[in-house]
Amino acid sequence: QVQLVESGGGLVQAGGSLRLSCAASGRTFSNYIMGWFRQAPGKEREFVAAIRRNADSTYYADSVKGRFTISRDNAKNTVSLQMNSLRPEDTAVYYCAARGSAWTNIIRTYNYDYWGQGTQVTVSS
Repeated sequence: QVQLVESGGGLVQAGGSLRLSCAASGRTFSNYIMGWFRQAPGKEREFVAAIRRNADSTYYADSVKGRFTISRDNAKNTVSLQMNSLRPEDTAVYYCAARGSAWTNIIRTYNYDYWGQGTQVTVSS
């Protein structure tokens, strides 16, 4: 089992920044690909970003590319999402997730094994 706890959400004006963090406990953190997803009211959960086990590769949804940056610290068992130039359409509950298998189909929610409870991000216009 891997337990994931997100933090750092909040209310921010459009154009502002937030940094989300996800703390992991349980099994060896460095064994897992880590991802961030988000879910807006009335919409399906969607992929935001992912990072490989040793952080040598990342992947982003087109909607956040150039604005968001995913990073991880395997020594501290944390993964972060730096969000800049936030837009009202970024408003959602943000979830971190852990995947124990290969770096394939990483945008699919069903390919992740563990999920956090989520943190709310609200961007006002």
